[in-house]
Amino acid sequence: MRSGSLVAPAGAQPADTSRDGIDLAQQTIALSAKQVEAIAIEPVEQREFRITKDALGSIAYNENLLVQVFTPYAGRIIDTFFNLGDEVKKGAPLFTIDSSDLLQAESTLLATAGVLELQNRNLNRVRQLLKTGGAPQRDVDQATSDQQTAEGNHKAARDAVRIFGKSEAEIDRIIAERHVDSTLIVRSPVDGQVTARNAAPGLYVQPGSAPAPLTLANLSIKWMVANVVETDAPAFRLGQPVEARVAAYPGQVFRGRVTALGSSIDPSSHRQLVRSEIDDPANLLRPGMLANFTIEVAKPITSPAVRLDAVVREGDGTMAVWVTRDRRSFQRRLVKIGLAQGGRRQILDGVAPGELVVGTGAIFLSNKLANAASG
Repeated sequence: MRSGSLVAPAGAQPADTSRDGIDLAQQTIALSAKQVEAIAIEPVEQREFRITKDALGSIAYNENLLVQVFTPYAGRIIDTFFNLGDEVKKGAPLFTIDSSDLLQAESTLLATAGVLELQNRNLNRVRQLLKTGGAPQRDVDQATSDQQTAEGNHKAARDAVRIFGKSEAEIDRIIAERHVDSTLIVRSPVDGQVTARNAAPGLYVQPGSAPAPLTLANLSIKWMVANVVETDAPAFRLGQPVEARVAAYPGQVFRGRVTALGSSIDPSSHRQLVRSEIDDPANLLRPGMLANFTIEVAKPITSPAVRLDAVVREGDGTMAVWVTRDRRSFQRRLVKIGLAQGGRRQILDGVAPGELVVGTGAIFLSNKLANAASG
């Protein structure tokens, strides 16, 4: 707040420095009981003030929690089960493809199962003949070797089919029914939301070939990306608490911590990248939103504090408060101010905790003194 000049006019007589309860020399004002009722008097408090830096930035996906889902084998998409924006649970089927690689693996499985069954029967037959003297030991040894080879090939074939995501029960069913199915199910590797969808029936896809059929993101944690001015860069450290506010949710604060700092200053903008992770369990924040960031760069400090309206900016640029001991006589006192937080102004010098100062009404006293000085 601002009041007029407090300098008395040249040539004013000493007798004029004290009139109507105003003493210009002592910078004091005496009020009537009715006038005192119209102002607010409060003690100077000790308050914690956070040391913060502000920046403007934007919300983005947390790329550490962003997963591009590719098919593990080439094939044509048969069907898809989720659309853009759908929530997906880990292990849920995302899409199916017609895979010739899966067909080949299942065919090999059936062939090795047939050979293993044949070698098992042959080994049992030779063992029976050995007991009756109808076969030499070398025939048993050869049959045993053939059976073990067939068993190894069959286990390898089962493992090859298992890589395609088939369970043991499904593999046993393929062997029992002797029926191959080339449908490969691609499942979600994480819990998340579909943020991009390029999958469509009939589309031929290959492992690692961009664009990915589906992209999933865990949206409970967002990135907040800010570019801070070069002069503020030394104040930022990993792990510092962050508060973010967006226009879409006025009054709501999203909290997080600094997780990455740019290794250099941009030569064109002279700014440094500061990236934070912000908790967003309700998925309110949208990538691309502009956000105001407040980053706590040091431990809070405790200082004397007064209401914001207790400090008056005078005409000469000085800051003043009005102090009283008896709640009737008020003295103007110059102060040095600091931070403003939570409706309170930090006082660096001029008043001490416990002293009584005028809150609402301080500007009235300063104007009253200024009018007396100019009159």
